[in-house]
Amino acid sequence: MSIINDIWLIIKELLVKWIIPLFYISSNNNVSNNNKSSVGSEIEATTSDDRDGDLPEGLRQEMMPRHVAVILDGNRRWAKQRGLSFVEGYEAGVGAMGEFVSMCIKLKIPVVSLFAFSSENWRRPKNEVDFLVDLFERSLKDNMGPTLSRDGRVTIIGDMTLFPTSLQKVIKDIEEATKHNTKFHLILAMSYSGQNDIVQACQSIANKVKEGVLKSEDITNSIIEHELETKISDIPNPDLLIRTSGELRISNYYLWQSAYTELYFTDTHWPDFGEDDFVQALRSYQQRGRRYGAK
Repeated sequence: MSIINDIWLIIKELLVKWIIPLFYISSNNNVSNNNKSSVGSEIEATTSDDRDGDLPEGLRQEMMPRHVAVILDGNRRWAKQRGLSFVEGYEAGVGAMGEFVSMCIKLKIPVVSLFAFSSENWRRPKNEVDFLVDLFERSLKDNMGPTLSRDGRVTIIGDMTLFPTSLQKVIKDIEEATKHNTKFHLILAMSYSGQNDIVQACQSIANKVKEGVLKSEDITNSIIEHELETKISDIPNPDLLIRTSGELRISNYYLWQSAYTELYFTDTHWPDFGEDDFVQALRSYQQRGRRYGAK
């Protein structure tokens, strides 16, 4: 089976098994992962109040990142090392996603971005892509449900024009149903390219200059940021970007947005990235002196 099938399995499982149930009022669908322990008492304690004493040792609430972005990597390698199928690897990865989002909510990290599907992944045989897009659409329709909670907001960024119009409508419905929710914001990057994001922002600005709406000398960083797809968040730029499985690159993810982002790379495969790993990443982040280019 091709890599594109594997990728769409992630997307299907991601939206079907936990992204949508996460925002139900009756949120009683906890995604399980038999290969990892559930979120531990160390992080559970943070639901009581904001005191540093209730956080994992070495963490301070006022220094917590407001936006954490993650490049999910290592599901297939995790499965291969255990003699499991790639399906089992991605199922474990989906379970890890649910636990990770739960940890972020409990630690009061308000924005989380997950890089699930890149624009480069479309370069696969058409029949495979058509089948998987149809599967994705049917899964969303069957599992979205009529009632979403008022807590979490879901936004999908990327080139939605590459999807069929029916799937675009399903995605629009999810975003519309959660757009006024403010407790937590989940940004799912699908068919996304950091380079393309910058290009479309430049094109939009060029059109405004051509129409006389904007003067070229008035173009600033903030103007460009407002044209990026991440303008939908009140906290557009990630403070911390994590990549699992030992790869030391950001793979055309948040290119503009990561100018001053703290990068954290770990050899741990994504399905094994649990509480201890996340706490270690947060400790590393909080120990860094963020100078944003200043001395």
